[in-house]
Amino acid sequence: MKEISPQAMEKIEVLVKRYPVKRSALLEVLHIVQEEWGYIDQEGEERVAEILDLEPVQVHEVVSFYTMYERKPVGNHIIRVCRNLTCTLMGADNLINYLKRKLKVKVGGTTSDGRFTLQTVECLGACEIAPVMQIDGEFYGNLTPDKIDSILEEIK
Repeated sequence: MKEISPQAMEKIEVLVKRYPVKRSALLEVLHIVQEEWGYIDQEGEERVAEILDLEPVQVHEVVSFYTMYERKPVGNHIIRVCRNLTCTLMGADNLINYLKRKLKVKVGGTTSDGRFTLQTVECLGACEIAPVMQIDGEFYGNLTPDKIDSILEEIK
């Protein structure tokens, strides 16, 4: 069984003490575990449930609802491309296909070198710069294939 490091457990213990009910710390504890392990699988859900005195299904419901929690190992950099109506009208589908070819992955896949994971999301809330993608929390908009090439080159 994977263990949570003493440093992460210390963060969790401090965090849990801030709340009158342990369950209230759930989202933040999940972030700490994901930061530690890179993702939250069933074992992670069970470990968090144990820490917060919850049933594993209660943790699973949260992990499976929010897209910010990874359920399996991902690349060093996560590329999230918005596919809402505005981005689609501005060419997001073409850019998603471009990224699939360039990175040689399917949506949801990770490159063979483990550097990039390609995901689509329903909305990044940046319609004013559509089409838009997010890499490691940084927004990039008004995208074209050339602009994507430059962005990926910078990340290397």
